[in-house]
Amino acid sequence: MTRRINAVTVLGSGVMGSRIACHFANIGVKVLLLDIVPDKLTAKESSQGLALSDKAVRNRIVNEALQSCIRSKPAPLYNKSDARLITTGNFEDDLQHIESSDWIIEAVIENLEIKKNLFAKVEQFRREDTLITSNTSGIPVHLMLDGRSENFRRHFCGTHFFNPPRYLRLLEIIPTPETSAEVVDFLMHYGDLYLGKTTVLCKDTPAFIANRIGVYSIMSIFHLMEQLDLSVEEIDALTGPVSGRPKSATFRTCDVVGIDTLVKVANDLYKHCPEDEQRSLFKIPAYVQKLVDQGWLGDKTGQGFYKKTKDEQGKTMIFALDTQAFEYQPKSKVRFSTLESAKPVEHLQERLPLLMKGDDKASAFYRQFLFGLFAYVSHRIPEIAEAVYKVDDALKAGFGWEIGPFEHWDLLGLEKTVAHMEKAGISPAPWVKNMLGSGTTAFYQIKDGRRQYYNIGNAAYEDIPGTDAFIILDHFRSKHVIWKNTGATLFDLREGILGLEFHTKMNTMGGEVLQGIHKAIEIAEKDHRGLVIGNDGQNFSAGANLGMVFMLAIEQEYDEINFAIRYFQQTMMKIKYCSIPVVAAPHHLTLGGGCELCLHTDRVQANAETYIGLVEVGVGLIPAGGGSKEMTARAAESYYTGDPEIPHLQNFFLNIAQAKVATSAAEAFDMQVFLDGRDSVTLNRSRLIADARTAAIALAEAGYTAPREKEQIKVLGRRAMGTFLTGANAFFTAGYISEHDKKIAEKLAYVMCGGDLSDTSYVSEQYLLDLEREAFLSLLGEKKTLERIQSVLQTGKPVRN
Repeated sequence: MTRRINAVTVLGSGVMGSRIACHFANIGVKVLLLDIVPDKLTAKESSQGLALSDKAVRNRIVNEALQSCIRSKPAPLYNKSDARLITTGNFEDDLQHIESSDWIIEAVIENLEIKKNLFAKVEQFRREDTLITSNTSGIPVHLMLDGRSENFRRHFCGTHFFNPPRYLRLLEIIPTPETSAEVVDFLMHYGDLYLGKTTVLCKDTPAFIANRIGVYSIMSIFHLMEQLDLSVEEIDALTGPVSGRPKSATFRTCDVVGIDTLVKVANDLYKHCPEDEQRSLFKIPAYVQKLVDQGWLGDKTGQGFYKKTKDEQGKTMIFALDTQAFEYQPKSKVRFSTLESAKPVEHLQERLPLLMKGDDKASAFYRQFLFGLFAYVSHRIPEIAEAVYKVDDALKAGFGWEIGPFEHWDLLGLEKTVAHMEKAGISPAPWVKNMLGSGTTAFYQIKDGRRQYYNIGNAAYEDIPGTDAFIILDHFRSKHVIWKNTGATLFDLREGILGLEFHTKMNTMGGEVLQGIHKAIEIAEKDHRGLVIGNDGQNFSAGANLGMVFMLAIEQEYDEINFAIRYFQQTMMKIKYCSIPVVAAPHHLTLGGGCELCLHTDRVQANAETYIGLVEVGVGLIPAGGGSKEMTARAAESYYTGDPEIPHLQNFFLNIAQAKVATSAAEAFDMQVFLDGRDSVTLNRSRLIADARTAAIALAEAGYTAPREKEQIKVLGRRAMGTFLTGANAFFTAGYISEHDKKIAEKLAYVMCGGDLSDTSYVSEQYLLDLEREAFLSLLGEKKTLERIQSVLQTGKPVRN
């Protein structure tokens, strides 16, 4: 059958239920969010003369939960206005309305009897074709079906979202033996394409895949910390970004999730996994149990493994728990020779092997932890999953690991690592030895740009199901590279489209990247029909290489800076006016020069999680890579639609002057400055490059013709500049901005109004480029600007001066 999801009901408005509801609203689906009816009035309700029968009281729990969710950070909604798609109600008055829903998701408390009783009521009202799923994180899914009809059973499944659902990409699909194959296929596809998820098909085993392995990892670290006499800070330094894990590492993650929550999952695994060869690791260490007993549960109680306080000056102080003395100590600097040698190595694939080779406690930790992890995941196949890629996908999408355990094992060398493991007395599962015995020495291989996994069922490599719509640049790296330098690589993405990837630190744009752009366009214009600019890194681009600009400014090499800015501008204009279509594929940080690049492409295929903006004001400058020019030109395009001219230009001006950054692609569209009707959004990050290629092909096949450079851009001169300067002065007088901020605003106003023109005039793009470059150079000569740049380079945060 053809399924469409137009309306969803979420049962339960707790932390997960409200956020799941918000994520469906993010994609335009109407949501009915229901919860229980309170059994007593609050003091405020009593003072207002309300009764338990009043609707405001009966919906109090769900309404307060939703509002708390909407106010929370990180924001669960792409745009707060999407909350209008969520209707609230309660189980007693509104359950009959679920008959209009295409999918019902249960997200109530983790209590089997409560869930079963709720499903009995649901079955009275749901349509026979409506999907019904549970967001349980650990209760066996099949146990929820007692007393349910055959139709209910066919349409029932586990759908385990990870918190927060907007940001964590994992969606575990857990069918029962009675779930229809059509339902499973639909959920796998819908989660991928519409919810932007990495959908992983799981077996109905305790904690499914991600939590089974993730909690094992945390419990293993808990015990290793005691064995190796490591501190909380040392563990977090070892298990953070340096090893391909999130910044929250281990103990900070525990504080965020809730130490009591972690303990509950670990206890459940100990209880329900009697055959697990590492069952003893799920026993709670004494220091962790003491935290729970004392109510030190993490962020929700104000202290856990870490505690934040303020000193007498109001400065935040972070203290870490000494697990032996059970006292908080000021957070200390961690020093290991292994970390010192590995930190300068930028690429994870090169850094991870180094972490294993040292002779200090850090390397000892990595060896013991990883050897144990590798053995553990191998023994979970086929218990919790039939295929290795499911384990890797689950840990990457659910726990934020950059590399999955089987991928990590491959990177270190499977055969060599097994030898080291066995020497340490740790054995992998027999199937791994059989695999090596057959001459197969890796879990994955790349073939014709596709990634294949080793299937232990037939002892052969197979394509990973569901990835045929993905373009992952690492899979093209061995055979499809056309050109590269130290900052960029040009790939043949097939079908006449090239792909340019940046690979500098945070994908900042310096001379090597600009050279790559010119080279990519030159090759594409000669032999191909389009170009995609994108990457699979953590961010699209954090902007221009600020460190290079700072060094040149300190050395007063202003001619060199002028040349560099001019070259950047020429590169952006080359993108805009070359003879082939250029599509940008931004995701996450798309700031400064990264934003300017997008403004000059023919199309932007943005990931939903794209944080885009012109942020140069934060370092005391204005956009000078064509950003100020492009904002002026885009404002001018709408002057002919009847919009008041000065207020309209002011919107573009303030986006730069206030360094506004869209917190999602949806918000960027609403801002009406960075994205417009030509551009599109991709929910699933893994599909982004492929979707951008499709957009480039469509432009080429539509008969793409290079646009002509604009010579008649309407600028408003002094009549607009007076308004902007008056506003900047008023903000300065009121103390909202500094004197230097005022100077930046004046320079920006000068550029965006076309200079000191007595009246409305028409100017060329090059005229505006010259103005923005001159303003940039003059600001760069200011001491306050250099102080701001230095602060950003040192701390990552601008100063206000």
